Amino acid sequence: MAKAIRISKTGGPEVMEYVDVEVGEPGPGEVRIRHAAVGLNFIDCYFRSGLYPQPLPAGLGQEAAGTIEAVGAGVSDFKVGDRVAYAGRPNGAYAEARVMPADILVKLPDAISFDTAAAMMLQGMTVQYLLRQTYAVQPGDTILFHAAAGGIGLIACQWARALGANLIGTVSSDEKAALAKAHGATHVINYKTENFVERVKEITGGRGVQVVYDSIGRDTFIGSLDCLRPRGMMVSFGNSSGPAAPFAVSELASRGSLFLTRPSLGNYTSTRAELEATAADLFAVVNSGQVSIEINQRYALKDVAQAHADLEGRKTTGSTILVP
Repeated sequence: MAKAIRISKTGGPEVMEYVDVEVGEPGPGEVRIRHAAVGLNFIDCYFRSGLYPQPLPAGLGQEAAGTIEAVGAGVSDFKVGDRVAYAGRPNGAYAEARVMPADILVKLPDAISFDTAAAMMLQGMTVQYLLRQTYAVQPGDTILFHAAAGGIGLIACQWARALGANLIGTVSSDEKAALAKAHGATHVINYKTENFVERVKEITGGRGVQVVYDSIGRDTFIGSLDCLRPRGMMVSFGNSSGPAAPFAVSELASRGSLFLTRPSLGNYTSTRAELEATAADLFAVVNSGQVSIEINQRYALKDVAQAHADLEGRKTTGSTILVP
């Protein structure tokens, strides 16, 4: 038996239950992993609330790191004792141990700790595909990144600086502004006290930015479009304020033939080669020291309801891990 978080209905943080579960033995193509640390991400809140549906009862969590305890038939890339990490579905990372498909795992370099891996796999690989694949950021580019003091945001600030880009970050407090600035943001906008569209226009001399990375959704979507220069790209990769309202496609033309994409990590790591290349790029930039992973909150797994409340209340910065 192992402790795990389960939900039998959707709703607020209170629907999560800390229960005993039977882990069992891995089947063909599976491994059993003992978690040392589990990552907390906003997508977990979407599944818990029902914004992203899944069959119930269900587990939560898409990111963790630990050690392989058992290997099922047909698994040749991993062995018992390997240090591994993962990010992505199936849900169920909020657990002391679990059986899961081996093909989602990557081996951890010796220099990457379990805590660091659990804090960065989903967020770090998300930044990798955003900055290196969805729109390949070039030296001298000016980009807008919302929620710049969050886990994804702080990684993006550092990675953009390493690429020679000018990152304009939005935040919700002066404290978060200082944090984003310290991690490489060229300019920071507190959207509680400033109009971010007007400030972006001022910063760019009226030209706008090449790309906007928007994980906020409803509250920022149209404003984000207004920050782009002609033929710029809007990358909508989250909905922390709720889904963006429907809009006419002609809005893209009237603003200068804009591009719009709604990417997901799963579509950028759908093959083994893509997963390994994305993870390797992340490991390399972290090992180089150009990107450091800021774990600013730690919660016991049993206290996950408080972790969700703090995350949704915008009380967290950087990355958060759950300790089984």
